[in-house]
Amino acid sequence: MKKEKIELDTECKSHIRGVRDTIYLLDGKWKTIIISHLYYTGKMRFMDLKRQIDGIAAKTLSKELKVLEMNNLVKRTQNNTMPVTVDYELTEFGKSLQGIIDTMGEWGIKYRKELLQNE
Repeated sequence: MKKEKIELDTECKSHIRGVRDTIYLLDGKWKTIIISHLYYTGKMRFMDLKRQIDGIAAKTLSKELKVLEMNNLVKRTQNNTMPVTVDYELTEFGKSLQGIIDTMGEWGIKYRKELLQNE
């Protein structure tokens, strides 16, 4: 017996599309971690950010920062210094992820406690 496809109303479809877009934008191992570091610490130089994020390669960090910048979540500022230094910070649009980052952090803390409790 073939099941029928459930028809969703326009509001549900819109929310599901929004979730899909968010997942697509934050996809991968590093983007959310980079955003979290910039959210909690503020403006950072490239090498300081690299030192803060365990296990990320410079090439990967550079690539992910470019994608985040392209999507208007991160602002890159090249300083007129010798040698040239570059700062990264969240844009106002990037800061709008505050609720998501806070909720993910809170859920992760609860999850870790739950795991440790069951061992």
